[in-house]
Amino acid sequence: MLVPQKKEDSSISLLAEVSRTVTIEHDISKVLRLVLFIMSEHMDMLRGMITILNRDSGEIFINESFGLSEEEKERGRYRIGEGIIGQVVKTGKPVLVPNINDEPLFLDRTRSRQKTKIDDLCFICIPIKSGTEIIGTLSADRQIEPALPSDPLKRVKAESDRMDMMQHYVDLLSIIASMISQAVRLRQLAHEESMNGKTPSAQRTGQNLIMLYREDEKPEEESDETDRPANIIGNSKPMLSLFKMIEKIAKTSATTLILGESGVGKELVASAIHFKSRRAEKPFIKFNCAALPESIVESELFGHEKGAFTGASGMRQGRFELAHTGTIFLDEIGELSLTVQAKLLRILQEKEFERVGGSKTIKVDVRVITATNRNLEELIRDGRFREDLFYRLNIFPITVPPLRERKTDILLLADYFVEKYNRVNQKGVRRISTTSIDMLMRYHWPGNVRELENCIERAVILSEDNVIHGYHLPPSLQTAESSGTPYTGSLQQKLDSIENEMIIEALKRTKGNMSRAAAQLGLSDRIMGLRVKKFNIDYRKFRP
Repeated sequence: MLVPQKKEDSSISLLAEVSRTVTIEHDISKVLRLVLFIMSEHMDMLRGMITILNRDSGEIFINESFGLSEEEKERGRYRIGEGIIGQVVKTGKPVLVPNINDEPLFLDRTRSRQKTKIDDLCFICIPIKSGTEIIGTLSADRQIEPALPSDPLKRVKAESDRMDMMQHYVDLLSIIASMISQAVRLRQLAHEESMNGKTPSAQRTGQNLIMLYREDEKPEEESDETDRPANIIGNSKPMLSLFKMIEKIAKTSATTLILGESGVGKELVASAIHFKSRRAEKPFIKFNCAALPESIVESELFGHEKGAFTGASGMRQGRFELAHTGTIFLDEIGELSLTVQAKLLRILQEKEFERVGGSKTIKVDVRVITATNRNLEELIRDGRFREDLFYRLNIFPITVPPLRERKTDILLLADYFVEKYNRVNQKGVRRISTTSIDMLMRYHWPGNVRELENCIERAVILSEDNVIHGYHLPPSLQTAESSGTPYTGSLQQKLDSIENEMIIEALKRTKGNMSRAAAQLGLSDRIMGLRVKKFNIDYRKFRP
């Protein structure tokens, strides 16, 4: 299907705005209203509706709308199977009505079309799903364009172009429906609670999420302490914001995209989301999309049948089958080939796939969490990543901050790694010297937490006096930029640095007693005095 470049650019802009709205805005009703408003601007939409199914009463009602009065909105109520909206909820399949005047199932229950002087309107209705369950619909109507020419040959071409454009809007609404599905689920739960006369404190699945999405309605000082993940260390402001986002997302089944530089701990975030979710007792399957050759990735993810290729001596289940009812984490998602991306898109949309070499369709219930350090939007422009897949994955993006933006966490992490590698290597390192701390804090950490861990492991192994000194750290931390010392490249400069650090450490141990420090270092009081003067060390600041 060919879409004019101008329309394609508008579609990207539309989906980007919807994605930002869903991510940033926490008031559910406002999210849904803004999404309809954004659609009206980008799609020339005359009216739009988001309907929700009340599972207790079986009634479908309009929750949010654009272009409808309150009276018209109240009239828009349907039963499952009734009219186009009822049929979409019943079948779970989208419906495209090229002209509402020719469709007997179009009920116009709101009677809003009667006041419209435009005769030719098309109507699109898309199911909104939570997993495999239909929870509502997203619909829009717009004027049919362009007018068909009288010439028969040109008319056939124009009709084909019109249907292509309508199908393009069906695809757009399908992606938007997926983006807003979690917000609609929360509105559904809230409505069912209110209809049953329950209070907001009712203990029901999903209720905690409703309260979390309403956190903008209560003062910040009244908000509860975030339940921090046990597997992630951090007290900095960026990390506290990350913990809040994990808490919000964990109890949903939303597809999540974790963004961040290499080494920031994206896998730990994925693990925290899974083990805080309702799927915590179910499988958590991890797969690195860049770890295997492209020819093997498809078989690893989707499994294969016996004889599917050379060496396939038996049937093998793929990672998606192994993750059934649980969570699958796909790291380095930007490395997948376009062929595998197409299969992944089908799983996200239909929850089904076939094994390599097989014809049997396999249904799975899997929550998908992905991660990448690549710029997926650049890959889309280069034709190496599917745009429709990006917007399916980008429902709830989380960005993990790099270590240079959370400097206050460096010492917490360093202490943790010291303890870890003390156990692993049977060492007894008790502390990190002041000079080493300065080096750690000044360094820019391009390799993030992973690089810090490697530095501390090396230092613990090299330490001989149960203290991590500056000279135990890698050379990359001992440059002029990280240590604050002028670089001469001479041996004397290195020796002076070590001597300065050892004198400071001795004065710390002796609480500023020069004679005792000199004795520990094997120096005379005179030499000790000369060295302190040389390095401009104030011994009095070490005294209690």
